[in-house]
Amino acid sequence: MSDHRQRLEEMNRAAELGGGADRIEKQHKAGKYTARERLDMLLDEGSFVELDKFVTHQCADFGMEKRKPLGDGVVTGYGRIDGRLVYVFAQDFTVFGGSLSGAYASKICKIMDMAMKVGAPVIGLNDSGGARIQEGVRSLGGYADIFLRNTMASGVIPQISAILGPCAGGAVYSPSITDFIFMVENTSYMFITGPEVVKTVTSEEVTKQDLGGAAMHSTRSGVAHFATPDEETCFARIRALLGFLPSNNTADPPITPTDDPHDRMDDALTSLVPAEPSRPYDITELIGHVVDDGHFFQVHEAYARNIVVGFARLAGRPVGIVANQPSFLAGCLDINASLKAARFVRFCDAFNIPLVTLVDVPGFLPGTDQEYGGIITHGAKLLYAYAEATVPKITLITRKAYGGAYDVMASKHIRADINLAYPTAEIAVMGPDGAVNIVYRKELAGAENPDQARAEYVQHYRDTFANPFKAAELGYIDAVIEPEHTRPRLIDALLMLENKRDSNPPKKHGNIPL
Repeated sequence: MSDHRQRLEEMNRAAELGGGADRIEKQHKAGKYTARERLDMLLDEGSFVELDKFVTHQCADFGMEKRKPLGDGVVTGYGRIDGRLVYVFAQDFTVFGGSLSGAYASKICKIMDMAMKVGAPVIGLNDSGGARIQEGVRSLGGYADIFLRNTMASGVIPQISAILGPCAGGAVYSPSITDFIFMVENTSYMFITGPEVVKTVTSEEVTKQDLGGAAMHSTRSGVAHFATPDEETCFARIRALLGFLPSNNTADPPITPTDDPHDRMDDALTSLVPAEPSRPYDITELIGHVVDDGHFFQVHEAYARNIVVGFARLAGRPVGIVANQPSFLAGCLDINASLKAARFVRFCDAFNIPLVTLVDVPGFLPGTDQEYGGIITHGAKLLYAYAEATVPKITLITRKAYGGAYDVMASKHIRADINLAYPTAEIAVMGPDGAVNIVYRKELAGAENPDQARAEYVQHYRDTFANPFKAAELGYIDAVIEPEHTRPRLIDALLMLENKRDSNPPKKHGNIPL
């Protein structure tokens, strides 16, 4: 064997050993895989091609010149998922605790630049102690270089972050700019300041998991879109998510053949939506009856449960679904639901994914907490997102659409393309009971039998206004359909809109109410 070949093999072995056998064993004992093990699980077998394997840091302070592991704590390169090109980086906690140096940041920036040039998704596997203190501002500058690329790539290529260990301080801003964040229960956490700082500043005592664990971020803060029980499930979910997404903003989402008939009707839908306006039901059950093979990939499932968002397929074509959830807070729109849905709508619009909106909304959630929290501004974000979107937009009112929430939920007035309704739908400024109290206040006050009069006025209001036929007369509803026809009508609309072209006025960017 030549000296050069032998040297190459030795360097490869050294790089692949990371921080050494002892640190690898410690990583495994913590219930975590190494960076390379993670890439092997995420990517198609044998597809990973590593770049910058022998890069080392340039720090000569604090004795760091004597410790220069090859690769410097991050594994970068490209590979394939279901045969499609993706760029990846995996932080290696066994090397300096995964802390970021200038050289480390340059490796990540290089693959992000490549991803932008060729139009392919970037997936980051995060497991890092944060900035490398020994490098000072060089490390901070490295983070900012990554943040800039995250921002420039936003809406151009899909960006996915998996948090597989610690992610703290400034390091959290890169994942937060990306499109989707996955976290692993019990082993990952994200926060700006850790429990020790919190205790010092506020005297609060809190654990890492309570402060920034997967459960908290997927239910309360909404920072994490997905919380998985282990890393294997996390990688499987990332692969499944990518199956709905195009590689970039100039491509169409991938079509997946299905044996589910285009014209399949479902009699179960005739009784799924209760006739009573206030009786709850699970909107995901309706979705399951309509989409291809009953498969609905929910996003943000545990957060703001009064609205449901996620991906599905109709006739093999990916769609983004936004639906009010009557079984939680009656499906009202509130601050968190508005934020959740607005971001999802904007993602779908950026990546050419048609939107299907299922409406059963009594209005915006009332209360001082909502008003003090800025429901006006946050609700306007969802309105803005729908109005701005130029992808095909199909709306179905399943039961009620009251007040401003009717306008916000992809109504015809904000450029929805096809608007449908079930015969039992109620479309009005408010529910019949509330409307009668205002419109017929004098008549009710002077009635001999107020209860009978109220019932008659409510029925009159319902027959005259609170039904889909008045809206259909005005052209605000394109068709009133029977529930069992839902799937074929949605697919027909989707196929009809396949070549839709729309645009917004020329401008640098809008000023969405943030």
